[in-house]
Amino acid sequence: MIISNMIGGIVMSQSNLEKQESKLKALNQKIKDEKNKIEQRLGKQIISQANLDYANLSNDQIKLLAKQFSEFLKVKSVDH
Repeated sequence: MIISNMIGGIVMSQSNLEKQESKLKALNQKIKDEKNKIEQRLGKQIISQANLDYANLSNDQIKLLAKQFSEFLKVKSVDH
């Protein structure tokens, strides 16, 4: 009887851990999805505001623009 209760408790604990792990994975995916949405909106706004043409943006140009934008933001944050 005692052993049966112990085994039942272990199985229940394992089941609860699996449920918690599943919830954590779902939450992590939700956070990742939100980050992606923000990144996409930010990128679209920068492209739109700068009147950039999607067709003319190479990966190297995107990296250069991102670096320049980042440096600009760093300077602005130091100025304040």
